[in-house]
Amino acid sequence: MSDFIERWSPNFDERALAVSMIVLHYTGMKSGAEALDWLANPEAKVSAHYVVAEDGQITHMVPEDKRAWHAGKSHWRGVSDINSASVGIEIVNPGHEWGYVPFPDAQVASVVRLVHLIKDRHAITRGNVVGHSDIAPTRKQDPGELFPWEELARRRLALPRPTKKLTDPLWTDAGFLLALERFGYDVTDGFAATVAFQRRFRPELIDGTIDGECRAILLALLLPQPEGASGKP
Repeated sequence: MSDFIERWSPNFDERALAVSMIVLHYTGMKSGAEALDWLANPEAKVSAHYVVAEDGQITHMVPEDKRAWHAGKSHWRGVSDINSASVGIEIVNPGHEWGYVPFPDAQVASVVRLVHLIKDRHAITRGNVVGHSDIAPTRKQDPGELFPWEELARRRLALPRPTKKLTDPLWTDAGFLLALERFGYDVTDGFAATVAFQRRFRPELIDGTIDGECRAILLALLLPQPEGASGKP
């Protein structure tokens, strides 16, 4: 990590859980400099472990053994203290509020590298490499539908979108939401959870409608998938 810039944030405390997740965000501010200033501001009460700039430069802001304050009220696979269980990565992008744009290749390459390092260091499974919208579907959209999850998936760093031999299980909407909860989402707001699922696994059509394609994708994700040495997906 010697090539990382260090700019330490005071906004952290002690972890209550072992690291088992990586959460990807976009900064959602007008510039990377503005985001770094905010994350380092003690009055902000927010932080992340790392920030990845458009040119790929990585800034380290909170030690990984400390609890950064990036997730807010959130839930994933039975865990509600996501801050304690995760490493948070902020990716510089204006986001939906300030003019959402595609993520540059250099930035994506650095995110891939960083996720690989963190995932290996903590033996994190692919299914626990998630977006902020996955863990907080009623509040967040980031990193958004333009984030190239497949760049992580093809390196076995995140779950891929299933595309082959998809079969619609013909679940009712209630059955779909039960399956979505089993996969990991908080389905208290079923529409929001469905939108978050689509944003991640079917970004070309995000309408909150539970259709045959959504059901088929979710079924494929719930089937056993090889992870490699680190275990389950």
